[in-house]
Amino acid sequence: MLLGRITQRLQLSHIMMKVLQFQINSAPFCCQKRIFLSKVISGYMENEEGEEEGEKPYKDVPRPGKKGERKPYATPMKELIRRAKEKKKARQENPCQILEHAPENGLLVPELIEAAHQVHLDRSSLVHGLSKLVEGDPAIPIHRCRFCPELHVGWLGHEIRSCEGPGSGSRNSYHVWRRGGVKDIVGFAYCYHLFDRVGKPRVGHKERLDVPKLPAILELCIQAGLNLADYPTKRRIAPVYSIDGRIVDFETNKEDDSITDHQLVPVSFIDSISEEEENMNLNELAMKTLRSWFDLRIGAIKLMKKYNVVTCGYCPEVQVGPKGHKVRMCKAAKHQFRDGQHAWQEATIDDLIKPNFVWHVKNPKGPPLANVLKRYYGKAPAVVELCVQAGAPIPKECSSMMRLDVVLPDLDEYDLVS
Repeated sequence: MLLGRITQRLQLSHIMMKVLQFQINSAPFCCQKRIFLSKVISGYMENEEGEEEGEKPYKDVPRPGKKGERKPYATPMKELIRRAKEKKKARQENPCQILEHAPENGLLVPELIEAAHQVHLDRSSLVHGLSKLVEGDPAIPIHRCRFCPELHVGWLGHEIRSCEGPGSGSRNSYHVWRRGGVKDIVGFAYCYHLFDRVGKPRVGHKERLDVPKLPAILELCIQAGLNLADYPTKRRIAPVYSIDGRIVDFETNKEDDSITDHQLVPVSFIDSISEEEENMNLNELAMKTLRSWFDLRIGAIKLMKKYNVVTCGYCPEVQVGPKGHKVRMCKAAKHQFRDGQHAWQEATIDDLIKPNFVWHVKNPKGPPLANVLKRYYGKAPAVVELCVQAGAPIPKECSSMMRLDVVLPDLDEYDLVS
C-alpha cells in the first residue's frame, strides 16, 4: 500500500516532489525503506529537471545585491589564491623571464584584432539604431525617473511604486517621469585611457585630470588592436621582461612601426553608416539593432577572456587594463577604510555594458502597468524592450525573464488569483 501511494505521488508536480522527499527523510521509517524511496524520488526529479533544461532553459533577471554588500566574484576566491601562488612560485624559481603569452607581454593577440574592429562596428551600429528608434519618426518614448535610475520604455510611464529617490516617502514611492534619451537605454561605463597598458598600467590620483576618459568598451577595443586618431596608444614589436615581478622594457627608445596594416579609424565612425541602414523600415532597423546588441556583448566577452577588465566591488567604476587605477574617488560603502580607493575585482559583461532592465509591456499603447500586478510582469534589457516594441521578434534568451507565458489577471480579480 505504501509503495502504491508513493507511485501515485510521483506523478505530481516538481514542488510536490520536494515536499514528499522532505517528508520521507523526516519520517520514522526503517533505514532501508527510507533510502530506497529517496533514491526513487531523486532520480525522478533529476530526469524532470533534465527534460526541462533541455527544452527551455530558464533565465531570470539578476537580483540586485544589498546596499553596502560587495559584488560577487566572477572567479571563486580559491581559484584566485591558487593562481597567485603559482605566479609567486614561478617568480621565485625564475626571477628574470620573458613573458611569452600576449597580451601580458605587451604584444597584441593577432586573432583578436579583427574581433576588436567588429566590436567597434557593432557599437556604432547599435548607437545609430537606438538614435533612430528613439529620436526618429515614429519615435518610441523613453521615460526616466527624475529622482532615481528607474527607466521605462512605452507611451505611458508605469505606476509601480518602486522609487527610492529623495522624497519618495511623500510620493508613496511613485516615480516622477521625464523624457529620456539614448544614453539611458544602454549604459556604457567610462574608464581612463592608457597610453601604455604594460609599461604604465595605472593612473595616479594626481593624473586624474590629465588623462582622458572614454567608454570602457572603446578602450577595450583600442587595447585589443583598434587604432583611433584621438586616442593614441603604444604598440610593441618585442615582448617585455619580468624581473622579480616588475615589467622592464629594453626597447623603449626604438620607434614602433609594427602596426602599419591597420589604418586609423576616426572616432566619428558612427557617421559612416551605409545608406542601406538609412533606407530601412522600422521593423528591419529594430532587428538589426537587436542583432548588434547581442553581437556586441558576444564580442566583448571574447575580448575580456584575454584582456583584463576590473571593476570596483562596491561601486560601478570600471577600468580596462592589467590593474585598476589609484584615483581616490570611491564613495561607496567602507570607502573610509580604503582612503577612497576602489576595491578592484574581475569585471563581468554587465559591468562593462549595463543592460538597464526595464518592465516588459505587452501592450505599449494600453493602460499603464499597475502596482498590484507587478508580480505578474516580466523584465528585459532596455535595448531588447525597445526593439521588441519597434517590431523585432522576441529573442529566446529573454523570453523567460519577460514572462510571456503568464496571463495577466484583471484589476478586479488579482486578489482571487493564488
